[in-house]
Amino acid sequence: MQTHPDSHATDAPLRLRVNGDEHVVAVPPQTALLHVLRNDLMLNGPKYGCGLGECGACTVLIDGVAARSCVIPVRAVQQREVTTLEGLGTRTCPGPTQQAFIECQAAQCGYCLNGMIMTVEALLRRNPQPTDAALRSELHHNLCRCGTHVEILQAAHRAVTLHAKTHADERAP
Repeated sequence: MQTHPDSHATDAPLRLRVNGDEHVVAVPPQTALLHVLRNDLMLNGPKYGCGLGECGACTVLIDGVAARSCVIPVRAVQQREVTTLEGLGTRTCPGPTQQAFIECQAAQCGYCLNGMIMTVEALLRRNPQPTDAALRSELHHNLCRCGTHVEILQAAHRAVTLHAKTHADERAP
């Protein structure tokens, strides 16, 4: 019987920066980032969907770029900034993209929302005024099985407006 090479080894601690906080986890370095986020750090924004990086439910930001955490080994995010849904805002003070999805009631079952919100957030960080075509293109690879696409697109447009207002307020004296 063969065992996995890391199955009995003592896992060297890995240092992660998630949502602005430093974390040390002792897991095999090839462990999927999604599993560390959910199981070790108790961050349940990212969801397990397909496990293949296809559906987008597990999307997080790595250095501000949308990435599928179910296929990224935790070793790959050392020395990088990981942001989850929880890092965008709080229940009492949601971030602009989160607020847009709340206002537009862009959820049915809610399973895809993490990926949709994180994908829109990443787009707005690099392009604060995307066109409708850019929003549609960006969301194209995020799956919603409930068919809430109309509301999701409305929320994405609302997020553009809320982000612009937030940044204008930050620049005001």
